[in-house]
Amino acid sequence: MPPENKDRLTEAGVEIIRRWIADGARVPVDDAALPAVTQHDVIPIVLRRCTACHGRHRQENGLDLPTKSAMLRGGKPGPATVPGRPAESRLIRKVAAGLMPPPTRLVEACVKPVEPAEPAVLTRWIAAGAPEVVITPDVATTQPDPLVSYKDRTFWAFQPPRPVSPPTVRNPARVRNPIHRFVLHKLGGRGLTLSAEADRPTLLRRVSFDLTGLPPTPAEVEAFLADDSPDAYEKVIDRLLASPRYGERWGRYWLGLAGSADSEGKREQDLPRPHAWRYRDYVIQSFNADKPYDHFLLEQFAGDELADCAGAMEITPALYDNLVATGFMRMAPDATWANITGTIPDRIEVIADEIDVLGSAVMGLTLKCARRRSHKFDPIPHRYYYRLVAVFKGALDEYDWLKPDVRSGLGPESVDVLPGRRLPLVTTAERRAWEARAVELQAEVGALTGARDRTVETLATRYAEERIARPPAELRDVLKAMLATAPAKRDAVQSYLTAKFEKQLRIDRSGLATIDPTFRKESDETDARIRAIKARRPPEPMIQALWDRGEPWPTHVSRRGDPHAPGPLVGPGVPSALTDGKTPFEVKPPWPGATQTGRRLAFARWLSRPDHPLTARVAVNRLWKHHFGTGIVASLGNFGKAGTPPTHPELLDWLAGEFVRRGWSMKAMHKLIATSTTYRQSSAATPGPA
Repeated sequence: MPPENKDRLTEAGVEIIRRWIADGARVPVDDAALPAVTQHDVIPIVLRRCTACHGRHRQENGLDLPTKSAMLRGGKPGPATVPGRPAESRLIRKVAAGLMPPPTRLVEACVKPVEPAEPAVLTRWIAAGAPEVVITPDVATTQPDPLVSYKDRTFWAFQPPRPVSPPTVRNPARVRNPIHRFVLHKLGGRGLTLSAEADRPTLLRRVSFDLTGLPPTPAEVEAFLADDSPDAYEKVIDRLLASPRYGERWGRYWLGLAGSADSEGKREQDLPRPHAWRYRDYVIQSFNADKPYDHFLLEQFAGDELADCAGAMEITPALYDNLVATGFMRMAPDATWANITGTIPDRIEVIADEIDVLGSAVMGLTLKCARRRSHKFDPIPHRYYYRLVAVFKGALDEYDWLKPDVRSGLGPESVDVLPGRRLPLVTTAERRAWEARAVELQAEVGALTGARDRTVETLATRYAEERIARPPAELRDVLKAMLATAPAKRDAVQSYLTAKFEKQLRIDRSGLATIDPTFRKESDETDARIRAIKARRPPEPMIQALWDRGEPWPTHVSRRGDPHAPGPLVGPGVPSALTDGKTPFEVKPPWPGATQTGRRLAFARWLSRPDHPLTARVAVNRLWKHHFGTGIVASLGNFGKAGTPPTHPELLDWLAGEFVRRGWSMKAMHKLIATSTTYRQSSAATPGPA
């Protein structure tokens, strides 16, 4: 540097720079020249360092800190800040002394130590009188978006799918549905045509593997070969689509996109996810039921905002599905259950992974590229990534985190300051069955313990009588009276006898086990049976879910992706390139009186619009890929400018439109593709044109 040997520094200039770096690269700072500090500079610091123990859900010592009014109110010791007097502000004194956050509780609270520059920001704010300014979050408005141009929006993938009419072809004899017209038209332009149709056994094997992942049985092959009806092949497809194996086969693809796993990953412990199977089953059942894809997405991104599950008198299967479906947003690798890897930067990585899955699996965009800077290829400015983060902030808030599992691991006196993310809202039928089973097993335990207690009483009485018979006759009646009298009502003589003889005369279960080998053996056998019964008790049914927790904390652009460098305040929004650039992202509560933000529901409804530029295209392109080996867009998760252009753009748009017209039915699209002449071709190589 500089490149091409232009304007090179002199040796003296290089020496000056070397000495400056060796001296610490210090830059004189003029406090008067520094920008004014407001609550928007202070609140992020407080959220990072303080609110784990002094925030919305936990107020140790009665102290709540995330707003100016809360700081002025303070806690039991008094106000946390005194505007204009930082030296008298407890917040500054505690932070400057290294007492807050407490060094010995950093790991417990999942908090990083204070950065060197942060106390100065707090001090400057309080010294200036703790000023507050109103800043409107950056969101889409009715004014044209200055960061995304009209030309940006003209890219094919950012335009809604166009209505397309299938082209005419010279030889329509083999045309079974419009797919052939598009393919034949493309082949004809290159002097090619379709291959011959595959033989019936090959076709049956192909479609069986594609739709169920299993080969046809010999009986199924014989039945198909013997069926001469014109719709024999269509009947096979209907049978395969109705098979439970269909959902298992095609649900696996979706689970792969979601990153579904039965453990959290990232750490060597690899903590299990004991309830992840519910999401797996939900996906399989959704495919088998041919749940419309648009509703499938609504449930997974905002199932908790589709209906009031918490206030429902009964959790129906539909409400249960709504909650279980949100497990889609809980499948990223997540080590935040461990306090040492559960800090705010760790949580932000989990959120980034979830946004990445959303982009690649559903939207066909590399959204993660805009996390640290504006996207280098696609019109996704840096701040728009954080608008999308704000959409999910009600449920994925790095300052209001729910842990995958509550495990402090810091000894018996430690308290985990973060709650877990499991819900007990399984179907009412399942919960009642679990409760009934628990009562049944408890009754079995009660029968065993009751029988043993009666045996203890009988043996203890017998041994006590044998021991009472040993003293002189005049003492026996006194001892019996002492045992029959409640301890509080015993006289002085009885109290004396209690201290001297009661331990020998009152024999408990452990005492009997010591003196009676037969009883000890029977008691040990009873204990083993009780343990076996308790082992049969199923754990409480829970759901690994994502749900909105109410008013989220503000979202700031993280400059260069660094959470310690907050930039402009942003609100929820969607990529402007996928809109007209002058339509606000409208959010409203999902139902009257709801505490939920409704942000994810608004996003899910936008994502599942029939005219969305990407949703239907990305879905049908994946179907095409799994049937033919290569997508019409080969880069399945990247429909952007750095992705692969579609080989048959008209066919892709027609398929996307047909998907919507057929009610977003996956099975209808499978049948459309599988019955096409294109799909039914032989794969045998044939000579091409000279």
